[in-house]
Amino acid sequence: MHQKILILDYGSQVTQLIARRVREAGVFCEIHPGDVDDGFVKSQENLRGIILSGSHASAYSEDSLRVPSAVFEAGVPVLGICYGMQSMAMQLGGKVEFSEKREFGYAEVRARGHTRLLEGIEDFSTTEGYGMLKVWMSHGDKVAELPPGFKLMASTDSCPIAGMADEERGFYGVQFHPEVTHTSQGQALLSRFVHEICGCAGDWNMPDYVEEAVAAIRAQVGSDEVILGLSGGVDSSVAAALIHKAIGDQLTCVFVDHGLLRLNEAEQVMNTFGDHFGMKIIHIDATEQFMSKLAGVTDPEQKRKIIGKEFVEVFQVEAGKLANARWLAQGTIYPDVIESAGAKTGKAAAIKSHHNVGGLPDTLNLKLLEPLRELFKDEVRKLGVALGLPPAMVYRHPFPGPGLGVRILGEVKHEYAELLRRADAIFIEELRRAEDPVSGKNWYDLTSQAFAVFLPVKSVGVMGDGRTYDYVVALRAVQTSDFMTADWAELPYSLLKKVSSRIINEVRGINRVTYDVSSKPPATIEWE
Repeated sequence: MHQKILILDYGSQVTQLIARRVREAGVFCEIHPGDVDDGFVKSQENLRGIILSGSHASAYSEDSLRVPSAVFEAGVPVLGICYGMQSMAMQLGGKVEFSEKREFGYAEVRARGHTRLLEGIEDFSTTEGYGMLKVWMSHGDKVAELPPGFKLMASTDSCPIAGMADEERGFYGVQFHPEVTHTSQGQALLSRFVHEICGCAGDWNMPDYVEEAVAAIRAQVGSDEVILGLSGGVDSSVAAALIHKAIGDQLTCVFVDHGLLRLNEAEQVMNTFGDHFGMKIIHIDATEQFMSKLAGVTDPEQKRKIIGKEFVEVFQVEAGKLANARWLAQGTIYPDVIESAGAKTGKAAAIKSHHNVGGLPDTLNLKLLEPLRELFKDEVRKLGVALGLPPAMVYRHPFPGPGLGVRILGEVKHEYAELLRRADAIFIEELRRAEDPVSGKNWYDLTSQAFAVFLPVKSVGVMGDGRTYDYVVALRAVQTSDFMTADWAELPYSLLKKVSSRIINEVRGINRVTYDVSSKPPATIEWE
């Protein structure tokens, strides 16, 4: 059993980043709502430390969540971040109050007291020799008085108590957010906490996880047969490869082609999984069925619902033909689980309900197999490589479940899908070819997500001596570390020029190419 760090979530939008940083340090962790009871905390096996997340709430508010008292009685180190620090201070005898000097964004923190947590960790030092940290703050309240037994660990000009520590008990609090990339030494701080203070060995890595996961699948499934909806996306692909390694021909994959895939994607999926891995795959070409249902529909949410509903119907028909199937496998990953987890009090609300594979009906009468439900996306990718999947497939950019259906604005038509498929393929091909001289990497790897969007408008153009009146596509490329915010990628003009020229010359029916320079927020990454 892996050593574990427990993360209690009090509603911060970046709690998942805490877990990702801990996992990157090679330590297993789990996120649970902040309103778990004392019994839950006491029941945690192999627990080595606890981290308390931030929140939009005020620790002194009567209706705010309280940290279970068992957290401070568990005999393991505790790290409070922002609200987590303030709650720790309040509940252990300190004082928290509204701050007249709020801090949002970049700040420089002076480390004090030579604590184990910050010893030797700094971004720069002042002329007086004080160690300084470049951090990200987001708070309107402050700890006004330290609890008994605590000493000052960090401060800023506007926040005298920006960090506190009771080293005898292993309790630490920081007002800033070490989990975000804006805090330069955040990973070093969290690694110090989980390794040196909590004593975790760092036994969490994907190559070793393969055999552990294979054994768990075999124990769970036994001699039963499993059916999996293979989309060609990263999650379902890695789930398929992992389950096949565990049970071989007991797995049957159903690949539904709805006519809205990328260029040659169906062939690539069948070649990789059917020919290379030797999996049993049922390939269903349901293009006409999907297109007929989408005819005349322009609302993006309605398009999503239709595509999801049709997928369920096609999948259910094929599943019904497999009389011996007892399990339905899904590529559910840990962020899906976290976002769906409801808090008992309702104060730490779920982010969204999650329905994988379009929301498959109970009438399938299949038990659920979710072998990736403990993993973040970056871990799923590493697992895929460890299983032998092609890196080019595993590290592909995200692709929406409805496929090109939500990258074609307005009504979805065969003609539009074919034009977009070809334009998108040219864009991706040129991104892979073009190398940034500074980093030495190609622009596909330097962007987090890139694609073309079909605009249902026509513009006048000139080709040769003739006038054209053809369609427009927009190119979109963004860079982001977490997909919560994103900046548009500053692609070289020479690259954009080449992509535009190729699309207009090679894709008959398109005579104008634009580039989307909107960041998220206020825009979203996808157009629909």
